[in-house]
Amino acid sequence: LSMQTRWTEGENEHCVTSPVSLIITGFAPVTDITQVATPQLQAGIDSRIVLIELPGGHARLGGSALAMAYSQGSGSTPDVDNPQALRALFALVQQLRVSGQMLAYHDRSDGGLIGALLEMAFAARCGLDIQLINPDVIARLFAEEVGVLVQVAADQVADVLGQAGSAGLAATVVATPRADQQVNIADSTQQLYSGDSRKLQQGWAETSYRMQAMRDEPDCAAQEYAAIADAKDPGLNAIVTQPPQSAAVISRRPPVAILREQGVNGQVEMAWMFERAGFAPVDVHMSDVLSGRKNLQDFVGLAACGGFSYGDVLGAGRGWARSILLNPVAREQFQQFFADPERFALGVCNGCQMLSSLKELIPGTQNWPAFVGNRSEQFEARLVLAEIPENNSVMMSGLAGSRIPIASAHGEGRAQFDDAAGQLAALQASQQIAMRYVDHYGKATENFPQNPNGSPRGLAGLSNADGRITIMMPHPERLTRAANFSYKPSDWNTKEWGEESPWLSMFNNARNWVG
Repeated sequence: LSMQTRWTEGENEHCVTSPVSLIITGFAPVTDITQVATPQLQAGIDSRIVLIELPGGHARLGGSALAMAYSQGSGSTPDVDNPQALRALFALVQQLRVSGQMLAYHDRSDGGLIGALLEMAFAARCGLDIQLINPDVIARLFAEEVGVLVQVAADQVADVLGQAGSAGLAATVVATPRADQQVNIADSTQQLYSGDSRKLQQGWAETSYRMQAMRDEPDCAAQEYAAIADAKDPGLNAIVTQPPQSAAVISRRPPVAILREQGVNGQVEMAWMFERAGFAPVDVHMSDVLSGRKNLQDFVGLAACGGFSYGDVLGAGRGWARSILLNPVAREQFQQFFADPERFALGVCNGCQMLSSLKELIPGTQNWPAFVGNRSEQFEARLVLAEIPENNSVMMSGLAGSRIPIASAHGEGRAQFDDAAGQLAALQASQQIAMRYVDHYGKATENFPQNPNGSPRGLAGLSNADGRITIMMPHPERLTRAANFSYKPSDWNTKEWGEESPWLSMFNNARNWVG
């Protein structure tokens, strides 16, 4: 594409032809965000894995991962020889999704049949019996032709095969999930392979592990890689001691300042959680406070939000704090706010780092740490498991004993103490430890990646001495509904919590405390 620009100077006319880049985007409405398909096999169900592919029986190896690994051309590359069949395949996948017949889904065309099947097993931490009927086993396993793998309940297989046939597509049962972690591959005459899925997953992950060990902190890389071999790992799980409830209809909504600085991006989710709990959230930028346009005394609560303040340069949260400490007007406002026994505050991520740097203004925070770079030496964005111990935080009231997955996303979340043993003991004694990272067995951990930053004893959240001020590195406000969890077991949508996120209880607790 090109564009012509013309202009005149006096009697002379000029014309310049310039290349133009065309950027095409697309979007579509999502009518039900709960109807998602993931590669994770559904355990405990008598089921089969069906390969649905375009007709023609092609198994071209050109350009495949196998060909690249052995530096071979391997002939023709996969192609869409029948566009109408591709359209039919897409329509069938959507039909199976809407009908609920598709329990899990994976695309075959990146890694081939064996890669897709094993990734489905890895996600579910289960085994497979893989049965091949094509005589060319290598081509069948590694060809990256267009095709999809769908897990289907055993009593629905015949119907799904029939639907595929009616759509002009080829469909074959290729595997059966196993309750153990054994992977078996057989053709029509003999067993070709038998092994443990954990060893296969370590082989699958080894290249990434070696790169990670060179690029990042090597002990963190080793811990994450070794965790694959734990065959008994129960994975992310949940214990909820205070089932969440939507706020009742109320006539009074106390105002809460949703505080942000340049680069902060978590204010909308934070405002929404406070709104759902019965507050009236108000957007307050630091420039509003520094200029005097808004006064913190007009708010019953304050939430310092997370994101990338000052472009997330190192120590950005501390820079945010200094903009307050070095401004007499802002310093006085914050000091009065924190001293008032009828006001509360929450700091998350960047806001946690910022409030911890304001501890000279906050009563009962003499043992709070600073928050510095993650032990992994990388920005970590993960869903991790957090436990709520017995604590005095007004926002955590009634949640003690809960163990809930939570989103973490930070590069500087490691708690650093002057005297770790003494200060942690004091915080424990005064019940100021509001949250800890735990492993999948529920034990406080410093291991990566269950602890994404390496904080001692899994420290993830704190309160001040009277519990009104709560700070934490992970993001409860990003999980506004059960559907917002990037991973959740299939039994989470129980009648006890339905569509609500258990983290809503934090904000409900704040509303109950305000009265």
